[in-house]
Amino acid sequence: MLFFSYFKDLVGREVTVELKNDLAIQGTLHSVDQYLNIKLENTRVVDQEKYPHMLSVRNCFIRGSVVRYVQLPPDGVDIDLLHDATRREARGG
Repeated sequence: MLFFSYFKDLVGREVTVELKNDLAIQGTLHSVDQYLNIKLENTRVVDQEKYPHMLSVRNCFIRGSVVRYVQLPPDGVDIDLLHDATRREARGG
């Protein structure tokens, strides 16, 4: 639940999602669910030469199980809040 809550706070922000098949997609985070499925809007592929068939895709739904990384905007990370939430979850509360 920690990551779900964190990603909900990033709705409307620009993120880059790297998939397990090495495809990286940048876009505006529209929604995320408890399974960390992600919906992006205004998407663009990072490596357009490698994935030219993805140039026309503007909105996409990404299943959480295929996500390798999510790169967050540097100003979107509240380190203190993340540390506190991690400590609380580690203690079980």
